[in-house]
Amino acid sequence: MSKYDNLQAILQDFLTVGPVGCGLTVTQNGKELFSQCVGYADRDAKTPMERDTIVRLFSNSKVFTNVALMTLYEKGKFLLNDPVEKYLPEFSNPKVGFFTGNGVFSTRPAKRSIFIRDLMSMASGLTYGGGIAGGEYSQTHLQLGKAVDELEATGGYTVREFTKRIAEVPLLFDPGSSWSYGYSHDVIGALIEVLADMSFEDYLKEAIFNKLGLQDTSFFIEDSKRHRLARQYSPRDEDGGQVLNEKGDIIYEKSHKFMGGGGGLLGTLDDLSRFASMLAMGGTLDGVRVIGRKTIDLMRENHLAPEQLKAFQAAHRNGWEFLSGYGYGLGVRTMIDKPAAGSNGSLGEFGWAGAAGTWLLADPEEKLSIAYVQQVLPNPYEGYCHPRLRAGVYATLD
Repeated sequence: MSKYDNLQAILQDFLTVGPVGCGLTVTQNGKELFSQCVGYADRDAKTPMERDTIVRLFSNSKVFTNVALMTLYEKGKFLLNDPVEKYLPEFSNPKVGFFTGNGVFSTRPAKRSIFIRDLMSMASGLTYGGGIAGGEYSQTHLQLGKAVDELEATGGYTVREFTKRIAEVPLLFDPGSSWSYGYSHDVIGALIEVLADMSFEDYLKEAIFNKLGLQDTSFFIEDSKRHRLARQYSPRDEDGGQVLNEKGDIIYEKSHKFMGGGGGLLGTLDDLSRFASMLAMGGTLDGVRVIGRKTIDLMRENHLAPEQLKAFQAAHRNGWEFLSGYGYGLGVRTMIDKPAAGSNGSLGEFGWAGAAGTWLLADPEEKLSIAYVQQVLPNPYEGYCHPRLRAGVYATLD
C-alpha cells in the first residue's frame, strides 16, 4: 500500500462531487513525489485529463503577476511605498465614493495616493464589477462593471486602456484602510509594462516562463494548441448534470488584446507545478533563479493591518470559508492560524486559487508544493476540494 493511495482516492471522489476531470502534482525539494490526472478534459469526446491539458488559470494568474512585479522590485525599479501615479498618472488625485445623509452619491478626495503595496495586498479601494439584481453592490462595483462592459463592447483593448478607464471610477475606500478583492492585480500588468518597458506578457516570458520552461503558459491560445484546451463546465445541477460554460473564452483570442494579470492566463498542470515548486524552493528551480528567497519571504508575510484583516476575514464568513486561518500578503494568501484553518500544514504556506478550481500551494518550510487543476465555472467546490487535498498531501510527509 502506498502512502499516496489516499490522494488517488480523494481525486476519484472529486469526480463524484463536481469536476469531470482533475489533476494533482506534489513536489518536495524540487522533485516530483506524486502526479495523477483522472477523468476527462472533454467529457463528450472522452478526452482524458492530462498533465499537458491546457486550462484556464483565472486568478491563479495573480501569483505569476505579483512574482513578476517583485523581480522588478529586486532590480530597483520601484519601492513598495511608491505612489502608483508616479508610473501610471491616470491614478493621480484618487476619489472615494460615498452616499450623503440624504442618499445622494458623491465623491471626496482620498486621504492618500494608492501605493504599489496597496495594489499587491488588495488594499487599493478597487473592486471587481457587479450589478446582479438583489446583490449588495457599491457604486464602485457598479461603475467598474459598466466601465469594463464598455471596454468589452469595443471588442478588444490594451491593459493601459483598461487602467485609464477604471482610474475614472471612485474607490470603495481610502487606499490602505481596508481590503477588497478586485482589479488591483490587473493594474499591476500596466505597471509592469511601464517599469520593464515591454509588453506585460513579454516580461512574464523573460522573468518567469522562459526560465522555468513554461511553454504552455500564456494569455492567448495558439491555433496549434486548441485541441489541448479543456472544456469548461457548469456546476452540477440537482440531477447531477453539467453543461458547457465557455462564454468568456473570447479573452483567450489575440484579437481581444487584454492581458489580464488578475485572471487571464492559460496554463497546464505541468507548468503550474514547476512554478509552485520554484516558489517552495525559495525562488530557484533546477539551478535557475527566478526570484530571491528573502523576496518570497516578504511576499508571504501577512501585510494586512487589523482593520484590513477584519475585512479579509469577513470574506471568509461570506462564501470564502475555505480561507479561514489565512491572512493576505503581496498577491498571495498566507497561513497565519492553523487551528482556525483546521490545517495540518505549515505556518507561512502560501498561494492562491482560480475561479474554475485551479490551485497552487507553496511551503518553503517543507520545500513542498501542490498544484491542482479542474475546470468548473462558477466553482462551488473550492471549500470541498482544496482543504481535503491539503490535508491529504501533508499527511504523506515523513
